[in-house]
Amino acid sequence: MGLAVASGAAALSADKRLRTEAAPCGIISFELAGTRARVRRILESWGDDARLSAAFSLGVDYLFMAAYANGLALACVMGADALRTRGLPAAGLGAPLAWGQWLAGLLDATENAALLRILRGSDEPLWPPLARRCAQAKFFLVGAGIAYGLLGYHARRRQAPT
Repeated sequence: MGLAVASGAAALSADKRLRTEAAPCGIISFELAGTRARVRRILESWGDDARLSAAFSLGVDYLFMAAYANGLALACVMGADALRTRGLPAAGLGAPLAWGQWLAGLLDATENAALLRILRGSDEPLWPPLARRCAQAKFFLVGAGIAYGLLGYHARRRQAPT
């Protein structure tokens, strides 16, 4: 948990410098740009110092992805246990969603590799859409993991059915 908090705080600190008109959501705007034209606009709005901050943020994200993938996978397993104890059919989703969190981490790593290639000057048309697709899938899986973990938490807090 400490790793997730520390790496998340470092990335958020760097992200403040990345918010521009072309990138209103900072690094997330860059992740979801999807086209070379949008990437160019974002990079032009950042300048050299902000690009270094983006590279730092992406590097720190490798620590964060290990922490969130494992933490959310554990939350999914614990959620499944709580739901199974209550006899709820959603318990069967826990294991696939736990594996999905590790897949989210791999998608995040792939996304970051593509974005780092862009930051190093590659104009290859493959990188922006690859980063975007990986980011979209990652956000979906992480969101599903969080929702499932919260569902399990709620089931654990409720009294046993009579």
